[in-house]
Amino acid sequence: MSELEEQQILQLLKNPVTAEKGFRWLIETYRQRLYQLIRRMVISHDDTDEILQLTFIKVWKGLPRFRGDSGLYTWIYRIAIHEILNFLHHKKKRNWLKEDVVTSLNTDNVWVGFTGDELQQKLLKAMLCLPEKQRAVFNLRYFEEMPYEQIAKITGTSVGALKASYHHAVKKIEEYFLNH
Repeated sequence: MSELEEQQILQLLKNPVTAEKGFRWLIETYRQRLYQLIRRMVISHDDTDEILQLTFIKVWKGLPRFRGDSGLYTWIYRIAIHEILNFLHHKKKRNWLKEDVVTSLNTDNVWVGFTGDELQQKLLKAMLCLPEKQRAVFNLRYFEEMPYEQIAKITGTSVGALKASYHHAVKKIEEYFLNH
């Protein structure tokens, strides 16, 4: 999305008469990208839909407090990452079994472009072995191709810490590939 489009959405959102139209535009603009991000983190379509809905609810409720210190896109991703990590934290407490999820995957079950071939299955299993925050950094950097500076704004983490986290994630994935 261009900065101009983002500004147009923000203008619509600030006006009570056009706020609903602006929010629909916001959802149309970001839904697919957020869905893919969330889906790579939580795997389940139902869980992804739930987190996506919670993200947009929090965006709607938080709009009056949005100051514009960061871009709208960055702010929305920050909310989504927070919702994902919160969800994964609660799943972990309930002893969610990662391998059960991976073994139940089919070819259209994870994200657009996932063919379900052996290499992609292996990458998914390796990613599921990463701690949640490393998995988030890996997803944002590897799949979303975000610069570290933008990931830092989203996660509230320093660029140096993000580089280290991404490096450790890549090493763990490489190790997983070597051992499995």
